[in-house]
Amino acid sequence: MKHLVALLCLVALCAGSAIPLIPGDNSHYVEGESRYIWMPDGEGVPHLVDLHEPVDEAVLNSRNGANNQYWLFTRNNPTSAQVIVHGNANTIWNSQYRAARPLKVIVHGWNNNGNTAMNPQITAAFLAVLDANVIVVDWRALAGSSYNTAVAGVPSVGQHLGNFLIWLINTAGGNWNQVHLVGFSLGAHVVGNAGRTAGGRPARVTGLDPAGPQWGGNANALNRNSGIYVESIHTDGRLLGIFDPISDADFYPNGGRNPQPGCLISTCSHGRATELFASTVQFNRHVGRRCGNIWEAELSSCTGATLNMGNSIIGKRGTGLYGLLTGRTWPF
Repeated sequence: MKHLVALLCLVALCAGSAIPLIPGDNSHYVEGESRYIWMPDGEGVPHLVDLHEPVDEAVLNSRNGANNQYWLFTRNNPTSAQVIVHGNANTIWNSQYRAARPLKVIVHGWNNNGNTAMNPQITAAFLAVLDANVIVVDWRALAGSSYNTAVAGVPSVGQHLGNFLIWLINTAGGNWNQVHLVGFSLGAHVVGNAGRTAGGRPARVTGLDPAGPQWGGNANALNRNSGIYVESIHTDGRLLGIFDPISDADFYPNGGRNPQPGCLISTCSHGRATELFASTVQFNRHVGRRCGNIWEAELSSCTGATLNMGNSIIGKRGTGLYGLLTGRTWPF
């Protein structure tokens, strides 16, 4: 009997440490047990990540949140970024920033940067429906390092972003009731930390498939204290994304898991959250129904009260779990 138990433990250990061979296919992954997982870069190309890789302390210390760049886009400069430098007020006065406008902040995830497709797509969607200040946060210096090192650096990136926003509003004006933070994957946890650094004052915080690996039970994860109203859109739950509800309102399009319609692999389903959000901003037609529990959400069998997923409405409020179905291609 002892030999059988030992054999079963060995099999489980090998399964958890086995290197998956099909790029982007995370069907092998067991949360908290598997060592390897595929994660997409900014172009959607899968990269194999070793979740046991040690944090590179030298990189972490040299590429922390002080390296964040803040790129401003408005209707006056919708595609040409104006860089605002934290502590340099002249970079605000010489920009198109206007205190009376709503402020939208977008934060990318691991192995991405400010030019990654999600940023211009969401920026364009916001500017199509709002005369807003849109700031894209480029934290590529740390996001381009190993996954575990980037995870360890998320609090610093978020704290620097939160302090930047405090400085921006104190220096050039603005209204916390008009601030909306949006983050994808690791970026969702970045905006969570930023919102808490700002005392939970941002009116709205949106997490787009908040990253799952290394974030279960992590006190630095996005949570309900990050803003007045916090929501998450889950598209690759239990794989690259967190599946459990962590926000005031949690949306589970198509069950919140892989495969999303039109996707064959986990990395596609993970990135789908950014596309769905951009569509909801521009068209605001994806309506969730409240679920009695997470199993109903996974089955998309929810029949309760309605709440629109995503969109740009700063005063949006809601609580609970919401399920809905979407299409396979834009605008879904």
